Amino acid sequence: MAATPTAVLDHLFVVVLCGGGGTRLWPRSRKKTPKQFINFTSKQTLYEEAIDSIKGLVPPSRIMIITNYDYVDEIKKFSPEIPLENIIAEPEKKNTALAMGVAAAYAFKKDPEAVVVNRAADHLIKNRQLLNKTFRVAAEVASRGKEIISVGIKPAFAHTGLGYIHAGKKLEEIDGINVYQAKGFKEKPDKATAEKFLKTGEYYWNANLYTWKASLILELFRELAPDLAKNIDKILQAIGTSKEKAVLKQEYHQAREDQIDTAISEKTKKLLVIRGDFDWCDVGDWKVVYQVGDKGQLGNMVIQARGSRPTRNVIFKDSRGNLVHYNDQLIALVGVEDLIVVDTDDALLVCRRDKAQAVKKVVQFLKKTNKNEYL
Repeated sequence: MAATPTAVLDHLFVVVLCGGGGTRLWPRSRKKTPKQFINFTSKQTLYEEAIDSIKGLVPPSRIMIITNYDYVDEIKKFSPEIPLENIIAEPEKKNTALAMGVAAAYAFKKDPEAVVVNRAADHLIKNRQLLNKTFRVAAEVASRGKEIISVGIKPAFAHTGLGYIHAGKKLEEIDGINVYQAKGFKEKPDKATAEKFLKTGEYYWNANLYTWKASLILELFRELAPDLAKNIDKILQAIGTSKEKAVLKQEYHQAREDQIDTAISEKTKKLLVIRGDFDWCDVGDWKVVYQVGDKGQLGNMVIQARGSRPTRNVIFKDSRGNLVHYNDQLIALVGVEDLIVVDTDDALLVCRRDKAQAVKKVVQFLKKTNKNEYL
């Protein structure tokens, strides 16, 4: 089939969700500088990589950022080309359902025929050409206004930390990409179940890469999550008026917290699945950073914090399989293996690589003991 019609692309918007906290990437990721504004695998931050990946898909005028109020200045600094009215400042964190619904409302206000692609700022995606091709196919299907589309990631291994989407009957093929009916969601499985999923070839990782026509998702909220729809509709009515900020604050405060999957996707029969064959990674902890980054001799990985002095060095002696994220101090590792060492101005983390998930326990302890200056 031919490429996605220009008429569809003319109505295409990309919403970048930029509100993550990244507690398992402490002490580099903090409340004021969460993980999306940090460089892990290159000189660019995750946010910058996300924005660069979609610049060939839509112009800056149709890139929308939904973020926490505290991060607006960071967005402005990194993306001066994005219009200020396209930066939606959430007054509170209320999870993905409200964020995606509100972003759809803003897109709808700009263009009643808007088709919205959603992606997270803290997901690392390689092969941008294939990513955008996949999004274009999803946009073509979504533009019909009959279904919402989830781009499920082809599993690279039996992941137990992600939910899965079960793909059913093949409905059509567009530009070499198959479109399937969704048969439902599966929560994070145990190892044996994940391996069964992998063998069938019918299950894909759920990465929240949704594409939909703004008008349709707003209708689905009204049908399946009417309480959230009331909040979203009041915000929609206030967009562009003098009451916009006040209404946004009021409705966010009153709205319940929910994920888009439980609020909408798991309830609707209007869900299709497209397989994403590009390399995708949710940079969730230091172990993942190590897995996706470039390693040197003996498997050691070094990351220089953005803004630190390039003259400093990291020394490894009789050490292998370590990750060091350094600031300005000279760091030497001697006779150790499989460690994570993260050096910041006011905190130092040292842990075994296989215990990376437990870093969030440190953050929990800091909260419990009111050591907020380290959060």
